[in-house]
Amino acid sequence: MCAPPAPTSRPTGPPDDVTSEDTVGPVPELPLTGERPLPGIPDERYWFLRHVVAYRAAQDRIRELRARRSQGELTVLDAGCGEGYGLEMLRTAGADRVVGADLDPLTGAHARAAYPMADAAIEVVEAELRELPLADDEITLCVSFQVIEHLHDIPGYLAELQRVTEPGGLVMIATPNRLTFTPGSDTPVNPFHTVEFTAAELTRLLSRCGLDVEVVHGIHHAGAVAAVERDREVSVPTMLGEDPPEQWPTWLRTLVHDVEETDFRLDEHDLDASLDLLAICRVGRA
Repeated sequence: MCAPPAPTSRPTGPPDDVTSEDTVGPVPELPLTGERPLPGIPDERYWFLRHVVAYRAAQDRIRELRARRSQGELTVLDAGCGEGYGLEMLRTAGADRVVGADLDPLTGAHARAAYPMADAAIEVVEAELRELPLADDEITLCVSFQVIEHLHDIPGYLAELQRVTEPGGLVMIATPNRLTFTPGSDTPVNPFHTVEFTAAELTRLLSRCGLDVEVVHGIHHAGAVAAVERDREVSVPTMLGEDPPEQWPTWLRTLVHDVEETDFRLDEHDLDASLDLLAICRVGRA
């Protein structure tokens, strides 16, 4: 995301295909920082659904693995799970076990109260992503979305994801496209980010760190959002980052509140103009 609004606390809710009726006990509220999108908040809906795109791609990969894997447990790791909405999405796609890891204690407490209580196959651990409490080769598919740009020791992080993922397993990394959000500079505009990447830079980094990059997709606007940008000759992400929600023009706020998953598309073309990058990699160690 771009410049964050003033932090506040808001109640959160799950995405449409996550049920929370069986949640036990109070769910700790998370601060709305402007960087971590939360479900169930109308002003966050654009950012939230844009992040959901990567989880939908992960769901597709889980279904493919499930169809080919008649025996053996399919375990998925969400490294940097945040609020936790992705955990149930990964579980409902066919994972036998889903592990969410996040360093922040409040975030971990929230995710643990919101999701594992409703599904024993989901667990949440508070952990540094360079020191995961998992055995070697324990994970079938690892996802880590909108995380890499926040880190200082990226090689150590990527080495740890590979350690816990089985040989031939998949690692999926999503991150903002530097050319879109910080054009013409190596210093991110976003104060939460330590580094941002172009598609070529991300591919080189992942390859240098030992991953076999199978494909890099770009997340682009589609549907109503693309039409508004074309007709009004504006950049929706830029406008959302320039002012707090209460200062958005009425048409922009309506657009954000009404955005749907179909207002985003994922493909391999025109990566330099994409919003976010999604790299799908294979762990190649013997």
